[in-house]
Amino acid sequence: MVPNAARPDAAEPATALPGIPGAPADSTTSPAKAGPAEAAVGDENAAGLDGPAPDSRASRLLEPTGESEPVGRLTPKDGNPALGDGKTLQAPSEGLGVLDRMGVPLPELPAEKAYSGKIDEAYGAFQRGLYLTAMELAIPRAEAGDAAAQTLVAELFNQGFGVKRDRKQAAFWYKQAAEGGDPAGMFKYALLLMEGRVVPRDRKAADNFMKQAADAGNASAQFNYGQMLVADMPGEKGLRAALPYYEKSAEQGIADAQYALSQLYTNLTGLPPEKTRRAREWLVRAARAGFDTAQLDLGIWLVNGIAGERDNEAGFGWLSRAANGGNVVAQNRLAYLYINAIGTRPDPVEAGKWFVLSRRAGLHDPGLEDFYLGLTDEQQKAAISAANKFRRR
Repeated sequence: MVPNAARPDAAEPATALPGIPGAPADSTTSPAKAGPAEAAVGDENAAGLDGPAPDSRASRLLEPTGESEPVGRLTPKDGNPALGDGKTLQAPSEGLGVLDRMGVPLPELPAEKAYSGKIDEAYGAFQRGLYLTAMELAIPRAEAGDAAAQTLVAELFNQGFGVKRDRKQAAFWYKQAAEGGDPAGMFKYALLLMEGRVVPRDRKAADNFMKQAADAGNASAQFNYGQMLVADMPGEKGLRAALPYYEKSAEQGIADAQYALSQLYTNLTGLPPEKTRRAREWLVRAARAGFDTAQLDLGIWLVNGIAGERDNEAGFGWLSRAANGGNVVAQNRLAYLYINAIGTRPDPVEAGKWFVLSRRAGLHDPGLEDFYLGLTDEQQKAAISAANKFRRR
């Protein structure tokens, strides 16, 4: 049972996407809509089926690698995450581990409010792309102990903007900025300490600087510190400890944190109703920011009526967006929508195309395999041809 999720109306069709709690046990097959059956895939079509595989962009936020119990799934001991039998709570889609998105470029923050304070000319030059000017203005301030200027100098060296790229110089200035209390500098230096490439690895110091940056209001540090708590305390304890940091980061526009909230607000029990009611809202925000896993999950939530009302057409739209962006799981689910005419017209060739693409990427689905075998030889050729022409949008 999914906590705080709106239940679909009993009069609505029982069809639900596979792999999600509430899906019928036989929902992975729909041979009746597959067209005239063929005994086997022709040799030519079989060769096309296993053609070049596109790169996968599917991702999963809250499942650390190497853990016996997936964090964020909160699965009962006898539950099977692959079954829609009510034995598991709502789970995010599969993909990247908990630490895989730490330190990666995050979506742009919302537009800032008009600033009426003192203008920082060095940062202004940096934002306009005048990197030499930015360095000339920042260096004297950095040498005088200005932590914000030290972070700017570090960034210029780190990116090679206006100067020769020098990671060691960047690390030196990030350290000065971190010790001087600049939130952005503390965040960047914490990442260097975790990586252990340019400076010696020091997890204790990294944790300390990351927490300080998060507590000082740095949105990226808030998300990453939440990730660190989840990794250090697998299970519900870590998720609850990370929740306040995800909330602060999400409010500042970090899509990864918004996605995390959507999952925690539907998985954790005992949360205030005013929070759980916002689960889908946070998922929508992450999806609109371009986070493909959020787009995938939002499409599934809309079709299955999770954490709100059903909307098949909107669900189809979000799954299409994720699938066209290269999300392999979304491509698989989109095939089911075309087979069952959910949010769109039935189209066996289009369903076959998305099956072929997800199959080439390594996602094997016996139900869709049966569907594909039921297509005519002409339909199979058309599906393979469409898959070969596919380009990510």
